[in-house]
Amino acid sequence: MGRVNFGGIVKDVCLAYVPEIAVGDYTIVHVGFALSKIDEESAQKTLETFREMGLLDEEFGEPEAVETVKETT
Repeated sequence: MGRVNFGGIVKDVCLAYVPEIAVGDYTIVHVGFALSKIDEESAQKTLETFREMGLLDEEFGEPEAVETVKETT
């Protein structure tokens, strides 16, 4: 398990599918599971697409949906 920061909203996330992930990495999260590690460029492009589609406000009310792993346990 680890804690992932979604633009100020920190949630516990299962990291079992991405055992190689480390603090500072970017990840895609779905229903509480980190599904894949992605590079920063891909993360920023994904965030921009989500912003354009209005999905970030709909999901979080915050401007971030893909974010860095802040700490792992």
